[in-house]
Amino acid sequence: MALTEAQLLATVPTKLYIAGKWVDGHGAGQIAVEDPATGKTLVEIANADHTDALAALTAADDAAASWAKVAPRERAEILRRTFDLVRERAEDYATLISLEMGKPIAEARGEVTYGNEFLRWFSEEAVRISGRYGISPEGTGRMLVTSRPVGPVFAITPWNFPLAMATRKIGPALAAGCTVVIKPAELTPLTTLLLVKTFEEAGLPAGVINVITTSESAATSAPVIADSRLRKITFTGSTQVGVKLLEQSAKNVLRSSMELGGNAPFIVFEDADLEAAVEGAMLAKMRNIGQACTAANRFIIHESVADEFAVRMAERMQAMPLGRGVDPNTKIGPVINQKARTNLQRLVDASITEGATLVTGGESGDGDGYFFKPTVLLDVKRGSTILNEEIFGPIAPITRFSSEAEAIALANDTVYGLVSYAFTQDLKRGLRVIESLDTGMTGLNTGLVSNAAAPFGGVKQSGLGREGGPEGINEYLETKYVMTPDPSLKD
Repeated sequence: MALTEAQLLATVPTKLYIAGKWVDGHGAGQIAVEDPATGKTLVEIANADHTDALAALTAADDAAASWAKVAPRERAEILRRTFDLVRERAEDYATLISLEMGKPIAEARGEVTYGNEFLRWFSEEAVRISGRYGISPEGTGRMLVTSRPVGPVFAITPWNFPLAMATRKIGPALAAGCTVVIKPAELTPLTTLLLVKTFEEAGLPAGVINVITTSESAATSAPVIADSRLRKITFTGSTQVGVKLLEQSAKNVLRSSMELGGNAPFIVFEDADLEAAVEGAMLAKMRNIGQACTAANRFIIHESVADEFAVRMAERMQAMPLGRGVDPNTKIGPVINQKARTNLQRLVDASITEGATLVTGGESGDGDGYFFKPTVLLDVKRGSTILNEEIFGPIAPITRFSSEAEAIALANDTVYGLVSYAFTQDLKRGLRVIESLDTGMTGLNTGLVSNAAAPFGGVKQSGLGREGGPEGINEYLETKYVMTPDPSLKD
């Protein structure tokens, strides 16, 4: 039987988790976690300072050697038990995600399925860490190549996918034999706290995962990053913050995984199945209310179909009712806070001033909470403000193109390179396009690319490393090489 909102919130830990114990924080006051659909506080939780963060690192370091020696099968079983427990409580997790982040409950359920899959996937990868053994080219010795855990990991997660961003980092770290200090976003920490409690219930040893929640992210994180006991940092968030973290990480030459900003192009050619393209556009743009690094940011549409594409997309957006995410009738929830809503209005106003035409939306929603109406802008001019920033909201700016070369040039005209989308029924063109787009991922005739079994990540200022797939666990492993003389040479 599903819990009420009050019952659910009562099950979520409100303290820090360090060395297997739930403890108070030493930061100033408490952190008030807000429901973005109402602007009201859901619950208050502990606030960590740098002493708490260092205590968490100490716990992770103390547990590192013993956890690295745990048999891969046992690590796998703990991940699998956690996966099963999350699946059993899927509706509670979905409701919690919707409450603290605002996304519609149907999408929150989708995140639970997607995010939980990283626990299952990496439970299977834990027992597949391999190496090689062979003769040297000169025939004078034998070469042994193995992998071992990197060591203690500091994981910093964003607010927009509070379960998936945690499991995508914790899953491979634990599978590889690493211990973790995780710092969830101040805006949406509750899902991570519940997840860590679930790991505890699954039998994870003390110190292997430690969670700190803080309202002073930079001041709390800096001493951890500067500490020589830390061996890896993994971060998902803005490029601006990622660059600062890389600068801090350079002192101790930390292994770094950075999943940063995006400015995804969505190209529709004149021969595309327009209905399929609109369907893909809605997936790529409106997933998570547009608050995703994979969200389509720039709609680059062939001039012969741009008007029809805009009309169809506007019709689809107008049919999506706004409301509180936990309401099953809601299709569009609130954006995360007032700052985000103000920024969306700025981008719309700037686009119109710069020559774009407003097709639908373009203003805040009615009532309490941080709502913004789904928006379509047509004939957005090249060089417009909105084309050079990550929107992170339900706004679709459309720019026309006339040739394939022009479309590719427009798509690649950004410092980012996370994901791109292209719709065409011409296979040869499709292959040319995906080879030409300067991104780490491409959706060809689809608006959804994320999958736990696939390597997620970008190029240029969109980041370093990959999460998910067989590649994901390698980010948490060091390669060790051993040479030994040819045993046949001995007496």
